[in-house]
Amino acid sequence: MHAHFLDPYRHRASPIHALDPRVKFVLGVAFIVTTALVPPGAWPAYVLLYAAVLSVILLSDLGLGLVMKRAVLAAPFVLAALPLLFTVPGDALSSFHIGAWTLTISAAGLERFVSVALKSWLSVQMAIVLASTTTFPDLLAAMRALRLPRLLVAIIGLMWRYLFVLVDEVMRLLRAREARSGHPSEPAGRIGGSLAWRARVTGGMAGNLMLRSFDRSERIYAAMASRGYDGEVRGLPRPPVSRGARRVLAGGLVFLVLILLLGLLVS
Repeated sequence: MHAHFLDPYRHRASPIHALDPRVKFVLGVAFIVTTALVPPGAWPAYVLLYAAVLSVILLSDLGLGLVMKRAVLAAPFVLAALPLLFTVPGDALSSFHIGAWTLTISAAGLERFVSVALKSWLSVQMAIVLASTTTFPDLLAAMRALRLPRLLVAIIGLMWRYLFVLVDEVMRLLRAREARSGHPSEPAGRIGGSLAWRARVTGGMAGNLMLRSFDRSERIYAAMASRGYDGEVRGLPRPPVSRGARRVLAGGLVFLVLILLLGLLVS
């Protein structure tokens, strides 16, 4: 498979990897929900949440560098909260002019923006740890075991698998283009026409990719249906959650509830 680099799972011999996927999934979702519910400006609660994420990263043996590098990919989405700096009323901290507009940064807006950025950063890190320590089939099995809607689980599973199919088709198109392309006589030379010509060729490849993906998805689904696929991926029943895993689950949920209560008290 050419798209193996898309799989975020990293095998390690760590306590987090060995933990029951159902427990990891529940605690991961509970952490993200708790982070979203903590009020803006509740800095002690954010410190505890970051301590929890840092502890999980260290226990997972993934390395801070790997998690931080992947978490940076979510940084551009924080820019969606940038208008909070200027739209939330409060004491003015700074003002500047852009043409005929005067933008004022308020203290409350800055606090709200920093809180949103921290929430996003912490949630993304926890999601990265969850995906990096749990294989995708185990995540799907955990969702089914927790009685999530079958249709939702099926859509998530097919979306993940068809992503690899799509990337495989992209690699085939790139190989075909490379095989039919010339090479410049000079090392710094360039093959091809103008920018408009290159855009037209790229658009043709994108349309070809869409048609090939539709065709291959139809063939894959026909093969699945001929083998009895009815929207549910069946597997062996999972063993009950062990006593140790239940203790970890209970302790983690209690800890998150205490953090949320602390955030509500200090806000």
